[in-house]
Amino acid sequence: MRSTLFRTALVATCALGLGACTSYVKKEDFDRVVGELRSEDARLQAGIDANKAALASLRQTMEQRLAAHEARLQELAGRLHVDMNVHFAYDDATVREADKPALDSFAKVLREHHPEAMVTVEGFTDAAGSASYNKRLGQKRAEAVREYLIAAGLSADRVRAVSYGEARERQLAPGAWGEAGLSNRRVTLVVDLPPTG
Repeated sequence: MRSTLFRTALVATCALGLGACTSYVKKEDFDRVVGELRSEDARLQAGIDANKAALASLRQTMEQRLAAHEARLQELAGRLHVDMNVHFAYDDATVREADKPALDSFAKVLREHHPEAMVTVEGFTDAAGSASYNKRLGQKRAEAVREYLIAAGLSADRVRAVSYGEARERQLAPGAWGEAGLSNRRVTLVVDLPPTG
């Protein structure tokens, strides 16, 4: 009985469905459905446009932050002080064997990544001796490192040498000399990069 009722209901439903398919849709119903679809489409498009605007705003904010970050990096990269731990024996201007690998690495990085960089080799001494003597000794040390860097492949016109001698404001161990003054008997490398873009 139940299956008969089910079959009868199914046949009736199919008949109604087929009957609906063969009849025409009223213009008012068609216009109403199309209007609803257009309204939904407009709502979805407004959501898409809002998302695009939000993404564009986010992109602009991120680009501004990145540009500011890069500007700070460029300012830092524009002038680098490099502590290479290139030190010298007392009253000597000979580059030590122990310091040559670090200088080789430094020269390789500049050759491969910053060939346009200007390198200033700053020479220093400890507090022993006269100021004029130490100025000359600091220059010899700076020249020794400059020559080594040129031999390692840096362009001679991109490497210069200056001496600060025993300049107290630049001493790492103020007033120290002899064994205690090793940190003062050094060169410091300053790298100037040209501005970008």
